[in-house]
Amino acid sequence: MAFMVKTMVGGQLKNLTGSLGGGEDKGDGDKSAAEAQGMSREEYEEYQKQLVEEKMERDAQFTQRKAERATLRSHFRDKYRLPKNETDESQIQMAGGDVELPRELAKMIAEDTEEEEERASVLGQLASLPGLDIGSLKDKAQATLGDLKQSAEKCHIM
Repeated sequence: MAFMVKTMVGGQLKNLTGSLGGGEDKGDGDKSAAEAQGMSREEYEEYQKQLVEEKMERDAQFTQRKAERATLRSHFRDKYRLPKNETDESQIQMAGGDVELPRELAKMIAEDTEEEEERASVLGQLASLPGLDIGSLKDKAQATLGDLKQSAEKCHIM
């Protein structure tokens, strides 16, 4: 961390002091980039390597997030039967093709799907009717079924 601060502030400080010096030291043209930033050649190469690695990690994370969002959008397009989007498909392919939704989003989608399936069922439709008591209907149906069984036992034809 101190290395990063030194390189960032040290170079700026040298540039500032160099411009205030009034042109005494004009021989900076033959210095390499490492010397201009106040580092040895090995330190500068290590610094550049570290910058490239960090950029690659950020780009990979960004691509993964974009693919997750595209997966979510394509899921909703499938769910609501909307036309597919080619950019979403290409973003998913760029991330490797096998992108899963984050756990929280997958959980929310599963809950929404369960609620919609429950509403779509016959019992769900009955439960949504006002003034209808499912418990009393169940009790009446069981009582009727019991009466039918008793009458079937008393029937001599069967």
